[in-house]
Amino acid sequence: MMKSFIAISLALGAAGASAQPTVNMPIVIELSGAGAVSGTNFRDGAVLAIEEINAKGGILKRKINAPQADTQSNPGISRAQVQKAIDGDPYVILGPVFSGSVKANMALAQQAEVPQIVGAEAAEITQAGNPYIFRTSFGQQMSMPKIANYLRDGLKARTVAVLWVNNDFGKGGRDTFVKEMAARNIKVVSDVSTESGQMDFAADVVKLKGANADAIFVYTNEEESARFLREARKQGIDKPLIGETTLLGQKVIDLAGPAANGARGHVGLSADAPVPAVLAFKEKFSKRFGYVPDHNGIKGYTGVYAVKYATEKIGRFDRKLLAKTLHGLTIKPEQEPGILMETTWDNNGDIDRISFLAEVVEGKQRIVQTLPKLGSGK
Repeated sequence: MMKSFIAISLALGAAGASAQPTVNMPIVIELSGAGAVSGTNFRDGAVLAIEEINAKGGILKRKINAPQADTQSNPGISRAQVQKAIDGDPYVILGPVFSGSVKANMALAQQAEVPQIVGAEAAEITQAGNPYIFRTSFGQQMSMPKIANYLRDGLKARTVAVLWVNNDFGKGGRDTFVKEMAARNIKVVSDVSTESGQMDFAADVVKLKGANADAIFVYTNEEESARFLREARKQGIDKPLIGETTLLGQKVIDLAGPAANGARGHVGLSADAPVPAVLAFKEKFSKRFGYVPDHNGIKGYTGVYAVKYATEKIGRFDRKLLAKTLHGLTIKPEQEPGILMETTWDNNGDIDRISFLAEVVEGKQRIVQTLPKLGSGK
């Protein structure tokens, strides 16, 4: 019996030795609930990158293992899922996208000294002194000044009405936007909050229409943005509808149909950006998953490639050194094609790269202007 046990143990040991080691990069993301559109895009972008990297041998000869966990768009559940991910000894955690969920779980990753690559945009996330949090999208403190300048300089607006979703993402954006309006002497004449997952926007549109502002700024999640656009067109709003990526994304266009035409604003990321590498990504993503990606797909994809580049730069799997290396790092496409566009992370984990002004025309997002990076890194 003992000889048999030893033989089995040796056989298992030999099998383990011959197997290629892996690196654990769990994806904790919104796959159901109000954030399912955003989370699924982010997940699929990350999966595409992981498949490409693994097909070429992985990172430092280790293939990526990426178990998926659904936050259900619930901050409490996201916290529990991040804790489970940490129990699995991850190298990096990918996600979530919702700001409220990131705020609820990022302290766990920080305490475990695990870098966390997120798609969240609330300004305070990177202002809390957490050295392990990194965005793959602009924070609100970066994007709102660009929107404000467009309202002042492009539209010559003197008054604006605001529609925002009452969650961490929406409130952070609303507060930053109102501050930027005040700095430019643009008066907020209507301030309307909505709920995550809201279905009916008829009463909200009546309020906004009655304010008779020069423009309406819309800052809600993708599905709510589409519902709002349909109701706004139904009630005949003819004022400029201005927003961020969540108003102009492909999923919003698909859901809103012709009602999305004419929506304008700042787009930190776009699968329709006039950048050959981004357009090639869009084609690969669409072929792999059967739908056109939005900005969240790019977030997930480039986040994985940022981890790959930084890890290969340091030459080993070291979570603390990875976080330290990402701070202040600039990655250029000629160094890592998967990054798509030159990208810099500052000392807070905030991102800097080119961005775009866009308008929805005949059911497609059209880039009308490219805005440069704000600075440069090492």
